[in-house]
Amino acid sequence: MKKRMIALMAIIGLMALLSGCSEYNQPITPESTGFWNEYIVWPLSQLITMVADWFNGSYGLAIIIVTLIIRLAILPLMIKQTKNSKAMQALQPEMKKLREKYSSKDAQTQQKLQQETMALFQSHGVNPLAGCFPLIVQMPILIGFYHSIVRTREIAEHNFLWFDLGERDIILAVVAGITTFIQQKLMMAGTADQNPQMAMMLYIMPVMIVIFAINFPSALALYWVIGNIFMIVQTYFIKGPDIREVQAAKAKAGGSGGKKK
Repeated sequence: MKKRMIALMAIIGLMALLSGCSEYNQPITPESTGFWNEYIVWPLSQLITMVADWFNGSYGLAIIIVTLIIRLAILPLMIKQTKNSKAMQALQPEMKKLREKYSSKDAQTQQKLQQETMALFQSHGVNPLAGCFPLIVQMPILIGFYHSIVRTREIAEHNFLWFDLGERDIILAVVAGITTFIQQKLMMAGTADQNPQMAMMLYIMPVMIVIFAINFPSALALYWVIGNIFMIVQTYFIKGPDIREVQAAKAKAGGSGGKKK
């Protein structure tokens, strides 16, 4: 668990580094220098502009299409991450037994617990850190796309549907929050009881997204909404059997409770 927390902190640190060192408030141009600008932000900005030109200058439609392209490109990583998460979830009962067996907090017992836990992972072919690697790979891409939207000034000069891409939009911000909640709910199906901390994020993350979306241009909220919808569809197909199993178990438990009454 400590190793996973360290890995998570490393990811957060990477996000902070990329966000803070990328000339966030400066427009992206061919003259922008630095690896981050030249090889990530500028190419993504050019891709958005090129797609917009294909659709009569519709930057809103370009953001939607490029978001889908990026999500499809990192889909194999997301599938790998989800499968590893499911494998870790399946081992939770056995890990709980090990924690109960080695409940003493002395160093020798805790070392034995770590050894038994690692042996359990190895016997089932599970790497507890494997779920973090896809995040490390995809974060620069997603953050780069985020920056390309903010720093491509042409985007702010256009509108899409009922909103201006360069202005805030409360309706779109709320939709971003709702889709975030649905996506989180599907991702956590069957794990809320095992991980109360993650269950808290189910409600914290949508609120944070709404707050961010209200304070940023609606182009970013559009990006979040489309990304969330893609993730909802993706998660449903990947975790569909698990979700239906959880729903069936709840229905059975409810039926049993009704009979007892």
